[in-house]
Amino acid sequence: MSRPSILPMLGLGCAVAMAAIAPAQARSVHVTGQFATEHGATTTPGGGVTAWLNPSTNLVTYTMKWTGLSGKVTAIHFHGPAGAGQEADVLAPVGGPYVSPLRGAVLLSSEQARALMAGQVYVNLHTDAYPNGEARAQLSAQSR
Repeated sequence: MSRPSILPMLGLGCAVAMAAIAPAQARSVHVTGQFATEHGATTTPGGGVTAWLNPSTNLVTYTMKWTGLSGKVTAIHFHGPAGAGQEADVLAPVGGPYVSPLRGAVLLSSEQARALMAGQVYVNLHTDAYPNGEARAQLSAQSR
């Protein structure tokens, strides 16, 4: 009488157990937004924000490009939570010097990262002529 080998069953059991305890590999979330005027600015800004959110660490790496502003950028901030046309507090300031293209990273809290993935975060560019913000890019997660 032939006895079934226990090795294949043992191997399958180990594979299932390893899959259950292995950390999930989080995929980065691609986020984009295009700059448009805000606060009554009469300029025609161009460019936008391309960013990647690492959902495991909440680190956002970004590239921002802009054109068509009234002058030099004096400050840049991530704001939220707020939908299009709404305003919100600063979530994270962006360090200078403010030269396009600008690359960097900001660390968000888990709550802020959820707001980013829900389209509730925007970036605005401040200038001397528009100290409250001349251009705004509402960020939205892109599907893969």
